[in-house]
Amino acid sequence: MGTMLNRRSFLQAAGAGLGSLFSLEGLSAAVQTSTSPHGRPKLKIKDVQAVPAMGALYVRIYTDQGVYGHGEAVDSVSGGVPIVAGFRWALMGQDPLNVELLFERLRTSGIFAGAQAGQYVSALTAVEIALWDLTGKAVGLPIYQLLGGKTRERIRIYCDSGTNNRNDPKAKEFIAQIIENGFTAAKIDIDDGMDPDRFDRVNWTANNLEIEHMVDKVAFLRESLPRRIELAVDMHGRYDLGTAKRMARELEPFKLEEPVPPENVDAMRDVRESTSTPICAGENLFLRHGFRELLEKRAVDIIMPDIQKCGGLLEGRKIADMAHTYYVPMAPHCQASPMGTMATCHMLAAIPNALVLEWHWGHPAARTVRWKEFVKEGDIIQKGFITVSDRPGIGLEMNDEAVKKNLRPGTPWFTA
Repeated sequence: MGTMLNRRSFLQAAGAGLGSLFSLEGLSAAVQTSTSPHGRPKLKIKDVQAVPAMGALYVRIYTDQGVYGHGEAVDSVSGGVPIVAGFRWALMGQDPLNVELLFERLRTSGIFAGAQAGQYVSALTAVEIALWDLTGKAVGLPIYQLLGGKTRERIRIYCDSGTNNRNDPKAKEFIAQIIENGFTAAKIDIDDGMDPDRFDRVNWTANNLEIEHMVDKVAFLRESLPRRIELAVDMHGRYDLGTAKRMARELEPFKLEEPVPPENVDAMRDVRESTSTPICAGENLFLRHGFRELLEKRAVDIIMPDIQKCGGLLEGRKIADMAHTYYVPMAPHCQASPMGTMATCHMLAAIPNALVLEWHWGHPAARTVRWKEFVKEGDIIQKGFITVSDRPGIGLEMNDEAVKKNLRPGTPWFTA
């Protein structure tokens, strides 16, 4: 939709001036015609809609020119629909290409409405991603190009193992798929609130037998996977400081994720200082402000924001840039659909310190709509990598008919 200055367009625009033998007036008019910002798409937002589906919040922003953008948020989205409805007053009639302006207007206007974290930021995230998708479609560019261009062609993916127990009858099947599908990294969850040897269902201090069980889970996966496949361990922020430090020492060769809850950065730093195990955290933090103290106190070796809830693509880029000054890589948490996953890939393609991106075997979309059916392009993961789309915007199209079949009864769908 935009115009580019090239030889043909310049000569066409200069046609009127040629008749006056290259008069200065004609030449000036030709240059003005070819280089004027009039070629920038003129769009106005005419509608903003949100749909809750399969544990996620999907947002579409429609314009008066028929172009729309699609965004996605996860986790803290149960109240997302009314929050997005509350954003409409600031979005209707606005130019959607001014992404930063609209994001900041919504963020700062919500200072007394919870705009520092949680559901407000998650809903804002879906809007932000939809604006980038829309902008890319409007100007005919992939999102990574709008964020600074590509530093890599494809994004490395790690998968949740799907199993953590040597007695699991499906263990061999899941592990074989990790290997056959070409993944170079996998993750295992070791926290278990239902461990039969737990003494207390509230206190998350692990006893000796629980520690043994957790270590055995890691040992089982490590001995079952080739050495070329890296292994990470997730504790989901459920344990106290003493347990976290014990586990960090037990798991020295591995990457340890969320060993303590996220709200006490000093405790996270204490764990990191007690071990050589790389510590990864950040999936429950919001905006770049939520990562400042984590980085300043050197509490982690790797950050893992969830780009579908921390503030979106440009915010993710800002978090990555901040982390890069501390030589900290980014390995985002991700339980999004292929749409949200590809959106995250655009951001990771544009930053220098991208490490790896998570993929869930059993995230909500995979449990209902098969991963390869969620978008019309099919399976976007090939041999453990996602090639970043070069098509405008996110570069994928949701398979609406497949997704709609899995909505809860009575859930409305988008109306263009």
